[in-house]
Amino acid sequence: MKTNKIILGLIGGLAAGAVLGVLFAPDNGKKTRKKISDKSKELKDNLKGDFDKLLDKIDHKYQSLSEDTHRLLNKGKEKIENEIANKN
Repeated sequence: MKTNKIILGLIGGLAAGAVLGVLFAPDNGKKTRKKISDKSKELKDNLKGDFDKLLDKIDHKYQSLSEDTHRLLNKGKEKIENEIANKN
């Protein structure tokens, strides 16, 4: 999770730097607004991609944990059933 925070912070810093660079560029207002709009869309797409990757990673971990839990429960259930059968 720490790595994800670092990546998001880095992306946020890059975005802020890009916006500030565009704002202080010597272009007219229309060009500057267009550049800001383009950069904003690019940032949004990048963040969406990163967020989707994070969700996929979380989903994969959840599925893996769920499978491990079911496997352990079945193992425990088998052991209990074997113990009961051995006592009879």
